[in-house]
Amino acid sequence: MSLTRRELILLGFAAACASADPPEKLRVRPNTRRSIGPGLHALELERRALLYVPQNSRAFALVLHGANGSPDRMIERLGSQADEFGVILLAPKSEGMTWDAIRRRFGPDVLFLNNALGAAFARCSFDPKLLAVSGFSDGATYALAIGLANGDLFSHIAAFSPGFLIPVQRLGTPRFFLSHGTHDDVLPIDHASRPIARDLRRMNLSVKLREFDGGHILPPEIVREAFQWLSG
Repeated sequence: MSLTRRELILLGFAAACASADPPEKLRVRPNTRRSIGPGLHALELERRALLYVPQNSRAFALVLHGANGSPDRMIERLGSQADEFGVILLAPKSEGMTWDAIRRRFGPDVLFLNNALGAAFARCSFDPKLLAVSGFSDGATYALAIGLANGDLFSHIAAFSPGFLIPVQRLGTPRFFLSHGTHDDVLPIDHASRPIARDLRRMNLSVKLREFDGGHILPPEIVREAFQWLSG
């Protein structure tokens, strides 16, 4: 039985979709041994993205803010620990109040992350085996998804007070550091990091869950522990 033109078009479209990368996939890769000078740099992109380079750097972390957050706030929170452990920070801004797939689907934020990472990679040298994606709250939830989908790029994923796992097409075997306050009344730990850690371990992934006595916060000592974990 012959197929109609419309059926052929639909079959072709389905085949293209099957072979295309998932929308959460990042294509950029570290590609330079050059490095700009230490300090805080604003990348000239379509949205705000800050690049913080310590005096002596060997690792790199893409750091994602929470809902209604900002790149500036992430640099403020993580800067001193980045200096101590030599971690370059890239802090981009989401298009909306939070990251796209938190409320709908992957789209413009993934494209921007790809562009921001490309701009940062062109300016910084670091050990590609020490490449992390991290975030707080909604940014932690998004970091888990981006990290799971791009485990061929990110070696480490640090999620501070995440909410849930966004379904993605998993790739690679990155290592995970999760932290969560046992008195968090925004994203209660029993419905967030504890089941997330169990689900990740069922995937045979390495997971460290660091619980602390506190609420929906990011204590400096937890950041220090995570950066020490990243630096190995």
